[in-house]
Amino acid sequence: MARVTLQTIADRLGVSRMTVSNAFSRPDQLSTDLRQRILDTAADLGYVGPDPAGRALARGTTGAVGVVLTDSLQYAFTDEVATGFLAAVADELAETGLALTLLTSNGRDDDVIPARDVAIDGAVVYSCQSDSVIRRWLVRRKLPLVMVDQDPVAGVPSVNVDDRAGARAAAQHLVDLGHRRVAIVTLAIEGGTGIFTDPPGKVEGHPTRERLLGWLDVLNSVGIDPTVVQASSNAENDAQQAARVVLYSMERPTAILCFSDVLALGVMRCAEELGLPVPDGLSVVGFDDSPVARRARPALTTVHQDVPAKGRLAASALVTAIAQARDGTKRRARHQLVPTELVVRGSTAPPPAAP
Repeated sequence: MARVTLQTIADRLGVSRMTVSNAFSRPDQLSTDLRQRILDTAADLGYVGPDPAGRALARGTTGAVGVVLTDSLQYAFTDEVATGFLAAVADELAETGLALTLLTSNGRDDDVIPARDVAIDGAVVYSCQSDSVIRRWLVRRKLPLVMVDQDPVAGVPSVNVDDRAGARAAAQHLVDLGHRRVAIVTLAIEGGTGIFTDPPGKVEGHPTRERLLGWLDVLNSVGIDPTVVQASSNAENDAQQAARVVLYSMERPTAILCFSDVLALGVMRCAEELGLPVPDGLSVVGFDDSPVARRARPALTTVHQDVPAKGRLAASALVTAIAQARDGTKRRARHQLVPTELVVRGSTAPPPAAP
């Protein structure tokens, strides 16, 4: 069966191709009756509308935006914070009519690099390393971008959580309860699992560095030098392995601050295998206030970040950046900070009395 085109419809009705095109793209140029005749004929012939590639070429826009959810989609779709962020972005963009395209790393085939090859008008880049292949290609394309959970870049809008303030609140909570032997379980800084001793200012990754600095702001100010242990990934099993480094030590901490709720859950599982009750034998604090925190038993004391707000701000900032690029306007890029709040639940208590 021959492919149905605008010309096919025009020939059937005895009108020009432009008239048919206007029925789809400029309906105000036609009478109501003529437009309806064209649409009815198109439906009878099985015509689904103008070719998207041709329409994009004519308009100079694709009608789609990219979203990068970390450097690994496999990890992102098992992380409830990342999926919550994506849902908020999608919800904010729903009324704009923009389609979402998830961009992945190029894998093993250099001939196929989505961040380089996929047609998009701009992208939200969420929690990627500065040397990420995906991020580098998007920057090289000079597309409108919004960076999320990354170090702000001059001229590029960004949205970050106030990680440092949230970490300070978490550490201060433990200090106020009377804890003086405190450990930290964070994401891998040097690779692998083990104790970290380098200066925190050199840590790669905005949330990892800012949370570590926030914890140390408070702990160091009262003379506490915490053991910092890194987990090789943000997974419960890796957190358990990291927790064993400090919980099996001679100088066992009475409290542990964790980079995420997922890591905190792993720490609680390790405490359970040692017969160490939470919170009477060990206090545990997470970060994110994800669904994991409410499922934990006892429920997890954690730092709340407003993930839906972060997603909405990122999507709105991208729509603005695309509009400015289209209009040729140049405004100062906004760097927005989402506030945090400590949520105290059942996983923290004063330290156990010395025997």
